[in-house]
Amino acid sequence: MTSAESQNSVTVVIPTFNRRELLLRALASVYQQSLQPTQVIVVDDGSTDGTGMAVKNHYPQVEYLWQPNRGVSSARNSGIGIARHPWIALLDNDDEWLPDKLETQFARLHRDPHLQVCHCEEIWIRNGRRVNQGKRHAKSEGDLFLECLPLCAMSPSSVLIHRTVFDQIGLFDEQLPACEDYDLWLRITAHFEVALVTEPQILKYGGHADQLSRAFWGMDRFRIRALQRLLTAGGLRSDQYRAALDMLASKTKVYAAGAQKRGRLDEVKKLNRILQRLTDTQPVGRLSSLPESRV
Repeated sequence: MTSAESQNSVTVVIPTFNRRELLLRALASVYQQSLQPTQVIVVDDGSTDGTGMAVKNHYPQVEYLWQPNRGVSSARNSGIGIARHPWIALLDNDDEWLPDKLETQFARLHRDPHLQVCHCEEIWIRNGRRVNQGKRHAKSEGDLFLECLPLCAMSPSSVLIHRTVFDQIGLFDEQLPACEDYDLWLRITAHFEVALVTEPQILKYGGHADQLSRAFWGMDRFRIRALQRLLTAGGLRSDQYRAALDMLASKTKVYAAGAQKRGRLDEVKKLNRILQRLTDTQPVGRLSSLPESRV
């Protein structure tokens, strides 16, 4: 392997749980890439549907890791932990990559070699039909911190991330049962600019009965927890701190109204106390300079 090939080598991490057939479809899209990844890891988070045997039969070259069921964040973190290559690409087991996904992302990164994170446009499929994205889901690049505050502005299946980003920012929060990607994107975009491939490079599927968004009432409570963590950790610029605090206030107000309707008054009081404490706190610390490029 040449020096350039080594710098561009990719580990693909795919978490899965009882989605054998969808996983095989995702893997097929990985092995149809015009630029082949160097390592492919499937982390099976406790499947009982024969996933392991299916992977070994169809894709014996895949590094298959089984673990007891601990959630998607744990599965992704386990895969990142054994990745051997400079770049890490995530793929959810129910999504597909289009054939030039990795190649076009590296081409984009080489145009701005200081960048260490790249995402891409996507095609949405819901219940077997293509649907149009709303304006609030429009993708952009550069300093995405403000775009990441109201909603999850990037898709895990779309990102290509240099492993040194995880070294600085940390991994997925395994204590969050949902919105773990929202939390990670906030921490990343507070420190790193992001590149964008403007042509769609993934098929992102929705409408599954077992999607996390259907499993929890009040998803904003997990975003509130992520914002609280971000604000108390320090290291934000003053403008970032103020914007994050404003978003926390907005989401807390909406969530508290819903919690009050459900009689969860203790939770409402706790949220309001936390918000008041953060409002009284002055932003501290500023971001360090971006690390050198590893492209």
